[in-house]
Amino acid sequence: MEFMGDRATLLETGRFVQQHAGNTADVISAADAADTPAASQVDGVGATEGADSVESAGAEERYRRAAESGDTASMSVLGALLMRRGDLDGAEPYLRAATSEGDRAAANNLGVLLHQRGYADEAAGWWRIAAVAGSAAAAHALGRHFRERGDEPAAEYWLRQSAEQGHALGAYALADLLEHRSDVGAERWLRAAAEQGHREAAYRLARALERRAADEARAGGDAGLLVVRTDDGAASAADGACASPGGRDSGAPSGRAGPEDQAGPEPTTLDEAAQWYRQAAARGHRRAALHLGAILEKRGELKEAGRWYLTSAKDGEARAACALGFLLRDAGDEESAAVWWLRAAQEGDGNAANALGAWHAARGEQQTAERWYRAAMDAGDVNGAYNLGLLCAAQDRTAQAEQWYRRAAYAGHREAANALAVLLLQSGDATGAEPWFSKAAEAGSVDAAFNLGILHVGRDDDRTALVWYARAAAAGHTEAALQVGIALLRDGDDRAAERHLRCAAGGGSPEAAFRLATLLDSRQPPPGAPALGETPAEKSECEEWYERAAEQGHRRAQVRVGMLAAARGDMAEADRWYREAAEAGSRNGAFNLGLLLAREGNEREAALWWTRAARAGHGRAALRLALLAARRGELTEGQRWCARAVELGPAEVAERAARLRDALHQELTA
Repeated sequence: MEFMGDRATLLETGRFVQQHAGNTADVISAADAADTPAASQVDGVGATEGADSVESAGAEERYRRAAESGDTASMSVLGALLMRRGDLDGAEPYLRAATSEGDRAAANNLGVLLHQRGYADEAAGWWRIAAVAGSAAAAHALGRHFRERGDEPAAEYWLRQSAEQGHALGAYALADLLEHRSDVGAERWLRAAAEQGHREAAYRLARALERRAADEARAGGDAGLLVVRTDDGAASAADGACASPGGRDSGAPSGRAGPEDQAGPEPTTLDEAAQWYRQAAARGHRRAALHLGAILEKRGELKEAGRWYLTSAKDGEARAACALGFLLRDAGDEESAAVWWLRAAQEGDGNAANALGAWHAARGEQQTAERWYRAAMDAGDVNGAYNLGLLCAAQDRTAQAEQWYRRAAYAGHREAANALAVLLLQSGDATGAEPWFSKAAEAGSVDAAFNLGILHVGRDDDRTALVWYARAAAAGHTEAALQVGIALLRDGDDRAAERHLRCAAGGGSPEAAFRLATLLDSRQPPPGAPALGETPAEKSECEEWYERAAEQGHRRAQVRVGMLAAARGDMAEADRWYREAAEAGSRNGAFNLGLLLAREGNEREAALWWTRAARAGHGRAALRLALLAARRGELTEGQRWCARAVELGPAEVAERAARLRDALHQELTA
């Protein structure tokens, strides 16, 4: 059909400009279609606004009588009502009649009717007529028509006309077009549509803001990116000398900004994203509810996060069901967690299948666990193969474990590559292990970087080992930080060593805590005798680190804490720590405990601990036993312990023991 001229001509003739009943039919689709982004949906389908206001008892009959008497507005509204009801044959004559009289809304809805019947070109002609006359809905439909045909310049022109008139669907469709072209103007129109209640626009605006917040976090050095929660469900596995394959990370909750109407920090980009997610979720958008739950969980608002996860999961979002399962597990309700994981896994969520497999593995149900790990793998989750490897390794099925580790490693799973390398190294294949360690480390596996350090130490290549230790330490690996600290101490760089030892000690390494305490202790002046009536000084930082190491079972630290307690006059505390160290096998602890007991007059028990220490190689303990035997007149026994002390040393002890041995010999031969 021919188009009926441009906007100026139409306005000059006075056609397509009259307003009636608030242009009821012209906005027929604004409510129901507001959340449908598909390019195939056109304005006019599923009318509610306006139509609802006239659908009452007898209304259709009144409009029909008025239409038959020639009332244009009634023809337009009646045609819209019939079209909404699905009576296209009944609607078309009324819409055509109203259109011929210049009704803009009828022209738009006639275009919708023709589009539904497959006459896209004729529909576009009527939409153009209505759009030129000022119909935002028609401009939106026309813009989408051109986009479907690949004519983006024409599509942008008409969509912009619709958007600038405040049409939510037009603004959303324009934003979608601009976003497809990576145009920065897309956000403006997403925001315009979202502000008018378009839920998909609100969701996509929130996604854009969340991505921007992640970029800002990365630029600010914050590695804690906000993502929908995942968990590979892997069981832990000990790997001997090398670090075990990694497990799940869990980010600490971030603080929540205060409401806008109160004094406090300015809302962040992520706060705004959460607001738009909330708006979309409140209108039934299940993915928005999922992402809102993730933000709230990250902030530590677990109860509200759970509510949104539940809402999303009930609407069929498998990822929300999976995340809800993790939330329930962390709260201690593993049975309920398994119910939601099962629901998500049955919908094809590989992450949930992994978690379900781990749950069954922890209950000793290995076959069921293996079935779910395979389901995760079938769903495309490479963690399934990795977890199958862990399961087989825990059952000493080494060949099968290697098979699954290889499958996951070839798919890019860095911890599987590390676990495969550990397996190869344990079987004596260091040459085969090294490339997998390197691949895993380059992909970001901290354990693999540490294990490469161990590998190079075994080859006496300390320089390369230190490079890998430093890399792992920079990523927070406790044992790697300890090794770097030890190397720096050996090189005399105490300040740099202290930084690494603090990191390792803070990460829970008792050896690092002991070495840090020793370093701090070496900088302190020797304590003087307390003045009469002087209040005992508070514990120094080095003593606190000694105690932390001692409490974690570090025997040398326990001996040192005992010595510090004895120096303070707290003999009960000294006895406790000496005894704990001695019972754990510390020969110094046994020797010092013997000294303490001897001072208290308990030489019999002291002799027992000195004997234990001497048999473990403590020369001073052997000398004490020799002296004790000499005082008792047990000269032969004394000679025997003297010989042992001479053998063990150190030089000063050996010299004294030799003199005592000679004296005992003279006594025996006199």
